[in-house]
Amino acid sequence: MSLAARILSVVIAVLFTAIGLAKVAALEPMRERAAHAGFGVPAYRRLGVLEVTGAAGLLIGLAVPQVGLAAALGLVLLLVGAFVVHVRAGDGLAEMMPAIVVGTATVACGLLLASEVAS
Repeated sequence: MSLAARILSVVIAVLFTAIGLAKVAALEPMRERAAHAGFGVPAYRRLGVLEVTGAAGLLIGLAVPQVGLAAALGLVLLLVGAFVVHVRAGDGLAEMMPAIVVGTATVACGLLLASEVAS
């Protein structure tokens, strides 16, 4: 596996683990974001579980690239959903930027992993 794929996988996994665990723990900032997005806390917690699971998949992907690729694809889908939620909530570019940046990095990671799986 390429060094770039490994680094991106680990960095993205750390980010999603931190954000996912904050959602699962229902920390106050996450409760506020859930309300702003129109989600109840239980639904936001489920999203957190999906994020942590995706992060674990990226780390497993360090040994099994197919799993990492599947995890990256799942996380990209979550981020597309996050972008849609931001648009519906009337958020500006500043509020959407974290999802855009992490989404772009996750797509790049997925492309690198896809090249690993294909070879």
